[in-house]
Amino acid sequence: METPKIFESEYRFCLILWEKEPVTTTELVKLCREKLEWKRTTTYTVIKRLGERGVLKNENGIVTSLVSKEEAQEAEIDELVEKKFEGSLPAFIAAFTKCRKVSDSEIEEIQKMIDRYRKGGA
Repeated sequence: METPKIFESEYRFCLILWEKEPVTTTELVKLCREKLEWKRTTTYTVIKRLGERGVLKNENGIVTSLVSKEEAQEAEIDELVEKKFEGSLPAFIAAFTKCRKVSDSEIEEIQKMIDRYRKGGA
């Protein structure tokens, strides 16, 4: 199943949800007012929209996610690589490392990921 698209403001909402779930709609309204400066109606609209797209479920005023943070991030990266780098992971990594310093520890961590991938792990 394809991960539903989560737009930027929705993603900020989801960060709150992932941290607090399961959470009541009342608590979400309060948290979104504090952290995002949203009105109550905005929060309810986002809950409804994300529910319709299968990102979350709202049962009896208790909201839980149906898409994990990791799934959302993976879908976003896939879309970015496809759209901006014509599906080329090496082109993405080249662009990324041109504009951002990568530490020795990060390089080591990436190398371990590559080694695990080669051995058939994820």
